[in-house]
Amino acid sequence: MTTPAQPRGRPRTGARVAAVQALFQAEASGDSPETVLDQFIRHRLGQMPGQGGFEDGRVPEADVALFAGIVRRAATNSDDLDAIIGTHLAEAWPLAKLDPVLRALLRAAAAELRDGREPPARVVIREYLDIAHGFFTAEEPRFAAGVLDALARTLRPGDFAA
Repeated sequence: MTTPAQPRGRPRTGARVAAVQALFQAEASGDSPETVLDQFIRHRLGQMPGQGGFEDGRVPEADVALFAGIVRRAATNSDDLDAIIGTHLAEAWPLAKLDPVLRALLRAAAAELRDGREPPARVVIREYLDIAHGFFTAEEPRFAAGVLDALARTLRPGDFAA
């Protein structure tokens, strides 16, 4: 008798979740993004015997290259990305006024949308909306949906051509 195969995880989703967490941590702690990247790669990504999963702050399955790429692009281009995000926010709700996790999520998504061509913009939006639903239960996911859609149409207009 054979054992059933383990269900495949979602390493790209794990990378995006970890990127949001790392960007949040870098902003909250004041540590450099490279320091936070190192901490995540050494202590929070991958399986470790006796360690938990998401509920314990770990991301057991994550595409490390994608994670590092998102964090580095978001950090390196933060001023440009913040300006782009800011054009899609109401004047009464500037980026600095948003919840810091939501701010990290928008920055990660903007970095991925701006500097990548794959996956398609709609997939990126869906992934980050799933993440938003994991962090928030109120209006934030709906807010994120509107901003992510506007960002994607600005940064990848070709993905929305008729």
